[in-house]
Amino acid sequence: MKKRPYHFSFTDIVFCTVFALVILSVQTLLNALFDQALPTGIFLLAIYVAGTFVFLYLRRKPSQGAGTDDSLSKVASVLSDAMLEMEIPAVVCPANADRIIWHNKAADFLFAGTKQETHFGQLFFHVPGNTEDGERRLTCKNRIFQPSSVTAEGKDGKLYRITILYDITQQTAAEAALRGKECAVGYVVVDNLDELLNYEQEDYRNASGKTEQLLRSWATSAGGVLKEYQQDRYIFLFEKSHLQAFMDSGFSILDDIRDIRIGESSISVTVSMGVCASGNTLAEKEKSAQAALDTALQRGGDQAVVRGDSGLDIYGGKTKIPQKRTKVRARVIANELISRISIASNVLIMAHKYADFDAFGASVGLARIALFCGVPVNIVTDPDDTNLDRCRAWLADEPEYSSMFVNSQEALDFVKSDTLLIITDVNNPAQFEAPVLAEHCKNIVIIDHHRKTVDFDHPLLITYIEPSAAAASELVAEMLEQILPGEMLLAHEADLMLAGILLDTNHFTKNTGTRTFSAALYLRGRGADVSEVQEFFKTELDEFQRELKFHSHVEIYRGVAAIAAASGECTIRDKVPAAKAADRLLTVEGVKASFAILPIGDEIHISARSLGTINVQLILEELKGGGHFDSAGARMEGVSVAEATALLKEALDRHLNDSAAEKERRQTINQ
Repeated sequence: MKKRPYHFSFTDIVFCTVFALVILSVQTLLNALFDQALPTGIFLLAIYVAGTFVFLYLRRKPSQGAGTDDSLSKVASVLSDAMLEMEIPAVVCPANADRIIWHNKAADFLFAGTKQETHFGQLFFHVPGNTEDGERRLTCKNRIFQPSSVTAEGKDGKLYRITILYDITQQTAAEAALRGKECAVGYVVVDNLDELLNYEQEDYRNASGKTEQLLRSWATSAGGVLKEYQQDRYIFLFEKSHLQAFMDSGFSILDDIRDIRIGESSISVTVSMGVCASGNTLAEKEKSAQAALDTALQRGGDQAVVRGDSGLDIYGGKTKIPQKRTKVRARVIANELISRISIASNVLIMAHKYADFDAFGASVGLARIALFCGVPVNIVTDPDDTNLDRCRAWLADEPEYSSMFVNSQEALDFVKSDTLLIITDVNNPAQFEAPVLAEHCKNIVIIDHHRKTVDFDHPLLITYIEPSAAAASELVAEMLEQILPGEMLLAHEADLMLAGILLDTNHFTKNTGTRTFSAALYLRGRGADVSEVQEFFKTELDEFQRELKFHSHVEIYRGVAAIAAASGECTIRDKVPAAKAADRLLTVEGVKASFAILPIGDEIHISARSLGTINVQLILEELKGGGHFDSAGARMEGVSVAEATALLKEALDRHLNDSAAEKERRQTINQ
């Protein structure tokens, strides 16, 4: 222990001087007795110095403010009494244990009658959870306390922790109230504006006026500010405390606006919203709200996307998406893609796991763009996927494709710092053919026609997601039409892309628009032969027998949904028969949606189809899947066929009940 400094009094100095004189007298006496003169100066100096230090050490006093052992003991007693009587709870525990060895009266009163009731030797409370800023807090008797601890060494050499509990109940309430007052930012856009403008201006103005009136009434109910910054585009500022009410109601404003109809066909007005309430600055919230709106539009519109600390929350999306793309956008995206490809050292293209004709055809079309730019390109596929054997064999005679196809492991060897990765027919990283490629490539482009379900981990160079398109091959065909000289697209490439469109539209019988036929016409003009393409869709006897696995176990659920589970063991080769079985089940009378459940290893695959009245995309999104309004899929892990069927039925119940409630609400409004 470090000694405290000491000071010496005037008395000590006088005493030392007298002591020196006595020594001098002793010297004189010695000189007289021995009749010999000793060196007076040296003798005196030595005796004086030695005596002074010896005597001062014996007479030392502690400095002002320190205290002797007795005074320190008195101070410790005073501090102990003060801590015992103070109104702030305090406890003392061993540093390495939560066992109380001392507590004051305030702590005893606080914990009396609670689970944390304190007695000597009993375990101390464990502080539950953390706050948003990571501070430890304790809740007891409807009060919130923040512990503050210091560690000190006792006389026994052991370490002890002294903990004082500060009551921050009022502070916490004030913080919560302040957080509720934070500004949230939202963007609102009428997303079928182009379609509405096709009708008479008077009808459009009436519908637009009703839409704005509903939006302003909704904003006023939350005490918010709604400003139109462009025709039928609004920015919405409101207090964060109202956001939870919006979410609890499922953003019912979407349903209210959908009741506004225009034209003889009574087309519904729909809006999309992007909302964000998390972020350090208003600029960050505005940017996130814009990104959330982009997600809502990429998912097809008629929905609200809320971006929070835990991710995205999506509401709405009940309306089937009309085709409303323009060739201008296709040309812009194509030119941007060419510029990105031109500066890359090489290009990798991949689709989703268990790729189909559409994924393969779109990949081939994108590879042709890379070849047009003179950049090395490789397509990542699974060589063990026999469903693509026909596709690969179709290109076997083309020298450019002799070494173009690589597996996921080989593709990693092609990754460089400036490699461009193009992902098509999928936007969910969990469904990528090789997710590891997306982790190693920083330059990524996504071209897809499925609704966006999740955000990517890092920014993308190009995001071209158009749920209104029937197929990814349709999007790529539009891009090729804008930028590629006609003679450069091979007839076999056009065949594969047309096969992709035919697959996803079920031979132009569903999810088909004028743009779909336009893309097919372009491919037909570039050499695609419909009769040859039909060869891809011929069913082998083995495949036909595999499809029968789903026909023997069919359940009609709630009179509208057909659920077929495969019997016996299944492999990847059963995926196509499962999709065909789901399509065939739609021909059963009364069936409006069909689901084929396929177990492969420890995974469960679900293929869903709809006639257009049931949104299978929303249903399978609850099972971590996705797709389109009338065609979707999902992949589940760690569940059995029975468990997957039960989860599917629960999702169906929620969707059908919501649809019934919506139908009843509309009938009430019409009456």
